[in-house]
Amino acid sequence: FIAWVVTPIIFSPFPRWILIRQDLQEFSNFITGGAGTGEDEIKEVVDRGKKCTVRSLFECGLADEMAMWTESAMFMLILRFIFKVLVAMFVVVAVPTEVLDFLPIFLVALSCSWVVVLGYFVAGLNNVFLVLSFLVWPAAVPFAHLIVGNRWSHPSPIVRLPEYVISMCMFFCLLGLVKEFVLILCRVIQSLSPCMRRSRGGIGRMHECVRICFVYFLVHQVQFVEAYIVLLANLVTSCALAVVDKVFCNAHTWFLLNSELARTKHGER
Repeated sequence: FIAWVVTPIIFSPFPRWILIRQDLQEFSNFITGGAGTGEDEIKEVVDRGKKCTVRSLFECGLADEMAMWTESAMFMLILRFIFKVLVAMFVVVAVPTEVLDFLPIFLVALSCSWVVVLGYFVAGLNNVFLVLSFLVWPAAVPFAHLIVGNRWSHPSPIVRLPEYVISMCMFFCLLGLVKEFVLILCRVIQSLSPCMRRSRGGIGRMHECVRICFVYFLVHQVQFVEAYIVLLANLVTSCALAVVDKVFCNAHTWFLLNSELARTKHGER
């Protein structure tokens, strides 16, 4: 992960503050952009995904999901799902029951999140509801004692934090399995229904199912958090390299390019 995120920044010359600010703004706009969220944009999302010309994180993730669930072979989808179920069963059996006791916390958080996601669709795809749909999760921590009792705080929340993190990871894995089961079921119905199999409307309905599951099962929300983690890592690395160039006479740029370019003043473009 560190090599994938940090290395491209390290090997980028001229880490200037104005370029860092520009990259930060453009990356943030890409993450929070609303392109491809509309129901009438599904066909354009698919086309842009195939051409690799997506305009936002939502459009990028949705295009990838649609391509996988409409173009992949049914046999491979079912086989992969069965393999994941077997792995999940092994993990559930191997994990201590004390960790599984925290799962109801995330089930309550998911219920609240689904209410907010419903508001997102009802309010005309307002991004405020989309942001609130994953802010519900950290907000559920102070109310954990109301769900699982004093187990969360005994002997202390810090001691229980690793169990909380493990149970959260398990919950998201199980949630992903439920999402795959729902989409496989939709794909089976589409394949078995003669009218849907022969018409182009069947593909459109499958795309709509993928779009709904993409938001309700928190696929986009998880990608949103991951994108901001990458943004933060890029920002910290770029700022560190800019300080190195500023303090140590463009040492980073000289290392990557040559002494002539390293003589470029720090404020020049």
